[in-house]
Amino acid sequence: MIRFVDVSKSFATPDGKKVILDRVNLTLPGKTSIGLLGRNGAGKSTLLKMIGGKTSPDSGEIQTTGSISWPVGFAGSFHRNLTGAQNTKFVARAYGVDTESLLHFTREFSELGGHFHLAVRHYSSGMRARLAFAISIGIPFDTYLVDEVTAVGDASFKVKSRHYFQERMKHAGAIVVTHSVPQLRLFCTSGAVLHEGQLHYFEDLEDAIALHHDILGSQEDE
Repeated sequence: MIRFVDVSKSFATPDGKKVILDRVNLTLPGKTSIGLLGRNGAGKSTLLKMIGGKTSPDSGEIQTTGSISWPVGFAGSFHRNLTGAQNTKFVARAYGVDTESLLHFTREFSELGGHFHLAVRHYSSGMRARLAFAISIGIPFDTYLVDEVTAVGDASFKVKSRHYFQERMKHAGAIVVTHSVPQLRLFCTSGAVLHEGQLHYFEDLEDAIALHHDILGSQEDE
């Protein structure tokens, strides 16, 4: 369960104040795969970081139950001077999971070969993304935060990633951000739309998609 209690969040920009959430009160159910929709710049990635505790609201409170992942595939927190294996060990200790099991899974899943034991500063962006996804999916969270997860790796890696993610979804929930509506329909059963500082939840994903298309259409007509 994720509950927003009078939550507000905004940023100062060169064009003025950018409002992400404006006194939002809403409860998102647990063990549910929710597609998060909104136009570019609406603040979807910021919202994921807020739910994951990486960014704080300006006011109000976000209450959660169960364990919640960082945004799946996010590689920004890796220590560049540590190897892929050392970063994996650090994450395992931080989240209280078996180190050897996570090392084995990450090494095999990421397909990094000998690079797994090289410093992350030598990795390409694709290699960092594969390492990040492997570590993320290797830990059994109650809720996964997903930002364009299937953009990781080549075609075969994407297929493998989708398979493992779907397996995780049999026992967990997720909030999924992607620009691909077909992928939302593949992964999610319900939806939420972030628009002009408000978050609207729908038990039926198709209702969320319809509102999202209406918003995009109205903006294109302006």
